[in-house]
Amino acid sequence: MMVETKDRKIIIRPEMPRDRLKSFAEMLLKEGVTDIVLDKSMFDGVLDGMTVYSSSEEADVVLVQRIEDLKEISEGKRRAITLKIDDSTDISKVKEASKLGVEAVFVETSDWKIIPLENIIAELHGAKTKVYTTAAELGEVKMLFSVLELGVDGVLLKTDNIEEVRKVKNELSSLTSLDLSIGEVIEVREVGIGERACVDTASLLQDGEGLLVGNQAAFLFLLHNEAVGSKFTSPRPFRVNAGAIQCYTMIPNGRTKYLSELESGDDVLVVSRSGSIRTAVVGRVKIERRPLLLVKAKIDGRIGGILVQNAETIAFVGEGEAAIPATSIKKGDRVAIRTEKILGRHFGMEVDEFVVEK
Repeated sequence: MMVETKDRKIIIRPEMPRDRLKSFAEMLLKEGVTDIVLDKSMFDGVLDGMTVYSSSEEADVVLVQRIEDLKEISEGKRRAITLKIDDSTDISKVKEASKLGVEAVFVETSDWKIIPLENIIAELHGAKTKVYTTAAELGEVKMLFSVLELGVDGVLLKTDNIEEVRKVKNELSSLTSLDLSIGEVIEVREVGIGERACVDTASLLQDGEGLLVGNQAAFLFLLHNEAVGSKFTSPRPFRVNAGAIQCYTMIPNGRTKYLSELESGDDVLVVSRSGSIRTAVVGRVKIERRPLLLVKAKIDGRIGGILVQNAETIAFVGEGEAAIPATSIKKGDRVAIRTEKILGRHFGMEVDEFVVEK
C-alpha cells in the first residue's frame, strides 16, 4: 500500500450538546486538530483557532448541499460542498463544483466507496479542490488515506470522543515522513552463525526502499530490498533480508518489533532514501541459520550496530544513490540511519525511562 506524503486533515463533526462545544474545541486544538463541521443550529460564531465549516454565512467556510446554492454565497467567501455519490453521473457534479472554485468537496458514498473515491481523486488530481470523506469506523482511516496511492485529503469523523480523535492521529502518524541521517561505518567483522529473518511483504518495493533495522531501537539502519537481483538470483522486490532475529524493526505509529515477532498479516514501515514512508503487510517471515556480520556506525557521537547475514543480497542504503552489499561494506562507508532520543521500550512502545543498549 503505497502512500504519497502530503497534508492530510482530520475534520471533526461533533455529536454533542451545544453547551459542550467550546470545551471540546479546546481539546481538539490541543491535539492539533483545527477543522470542524457544524450544523447551522450548532453554529455559535467564531471558535478561536478553528476553521468552521457550516451552512451559516458567518462560518469560516460556507458549506452547502447543492451546486445551485454556491451561487447564493456572498462573493469572496470560502466555499465547500457536500455531495452524495450514488453512481458515475454524480462525479460530474464534483468536477462542476471544483470549476466553480470550491475549496473542498465532502464526498458521501452509499454502498460503494473505494471505486467512486478513486474516480474522484483521479478527476481532481492537480486541482486545488480538496477531497474529504467520512470514515464510518476508525479502521477505515488508513485505507481512505491510501486510495489510488494518493489518498483523500481529509477524513471526516463524527464523534464527541477525544480518544477516538487521538487514535485517528496515530493512524496519520504512519503516513508522514521520517528524518534520516548519514552515519559512518566504524567496524565490520564476522561474528559466527545465528538466525536471521527475511521479511517478505505483500507489496512491490521500489529502488531505494527498505526496512529500518538495528540492534538498538533508537539507532536503525536502512536495509535495501532485493529488487535488483544478480546473475545468481532473480529479483525479489517484495523482500528485505533484514537481519538477526533479535534486531528491532520499525512498524507504524512509532512502535518497534523484534524481527522474530513479525508474522503474516503484520504491518511494517517501508522507508525510502528520502525518508518518505508507507505501510506494507507482511506476507511471510523466513528465519534461517546463516553466517552473520556485525556492522557498527557512528553519527553525532552516537554508536549503533546491526547483525546481518554475510551475503551479497543484503545491502545497506548508502549516501546518494548507492546500495552497499554486506559483503562489500567497510570502515569509512556512509550509510542511511534513523536515530531518535534514547528511550526505553515496553512491548515496542516508547517509555521515558533510563536504558542502556550495547
